[in-house]
Amino acid sequence: MQHNDNNATGGVMLRILRNSVFGLAVLIGLFSATPPASAAYPDRPVHWMIGFAAGGPVDIVARIMAQWLSDRLGQQFIVENRAGSGGNIAAAAAINAPADGYTLLFVAPNNAISTSLYKKLPYDFLRDTVPVASIMQLTNMLVVSNAMPVKTVQEFIDYCKANPGKISFASSGNGTSVHMSAELFKVMTKCDMVHVPYRGSAIAFPDIISNKVQLIFDNLPSALEQAKGGNVRALGVTSPQRWPGVPDVPAIAEIVPGFESVGFYGISAPKGTPGEVVEILNKAVGEALKDPKLVARLAETGGIPKPMTPAEFGKLVADETEKWRKVVEFAGVSVD
Repeated sequence: MQHNDNNATGGVMLRILRNSVFGLAVLIGLFSATPPASAAYPDRPVHWMIGFAAGGPVDIVARIMAQWLSDRLGQQFIVENRAGSGGNIAAAAAINAPADGYTLLFVAPNNAISTSLYKKLPYDFLRDTVPVASIMQLTNMLVVSNAMPVKTVQEFIDYCKANPGKISFASSGNGTSVHMSAELFKVMTKCDMVHVPYRGSAIAFPDIISNKVQLIFDNLPSALEQAKGGNVRALGVTSPQRWPGVPDVPAIAEIVPGFESVGFYGISAPKGTPGEVVEILNKAVGEALKDPKLVARLAETGGIPKPMTPAEFGKLVADETEKWRKVVEFAGVSVD
């Protein structure tokens, strides 16, 4: 009898053990099937703040990249144009958003310039953002109204000096590289020109084409499009040497030694954004910049793909901030 009791007890123990092992296996399966929170990113639309009006160079590149990221990551990357204040409205909106990876900022030289140009910014860009990814490098291009009687940089300088204060230049806003390229040109050539800021270069071009404003040092994507269309005349690029995408256009430095203004496009996020999210986005942008179709589209805008790690991009933004601080001081400009 004792023997049967032992058998019964053993059977119960065996069933409990089996059930426990099965339960443990189920739990292990559940945990292994459930990815960590970051691996599910993004699980809803991502909003990408753009500091300039639709149709401008920043907007064009942002929409090319946003479409690629939407297709690759399975959630919509929505380009939000928050134009004004040289891109600072968009920067403030992104910095004040939750640091969860669902609000990003399109970063360009204006963010590096604004740090020293604007005296009362409500944030510290380097402190309050985290670098995510670099997209591309680009130059600016000096284009003039077809009504201007000049065909070269030297002819433009001569005309400018013969007509002091009578020539006005457009920009995509105070503190943009479009603005500061012209300020640097003014100082280095002693040209007396009047600044007319717009809320994006796309808005400025109708006035340049009609000669209400005579010129702009615009980012290459939109300047090239307007020049190719015959709406304006290209005189020079702001890179230290001729730019690969437009080898027929001289570098301004060929006439004005030492003149240089090379830009960058990239992505930052609010400080505190999880490192895993930054890594996912950086990897996705890196893959995008290896896609021949996307690279070809960036080439059409005159951009050169420039993939970087977040740390490398952070160093670039910090270096650019210091470089433009010197230019702002050199040009003697500021915005309250």
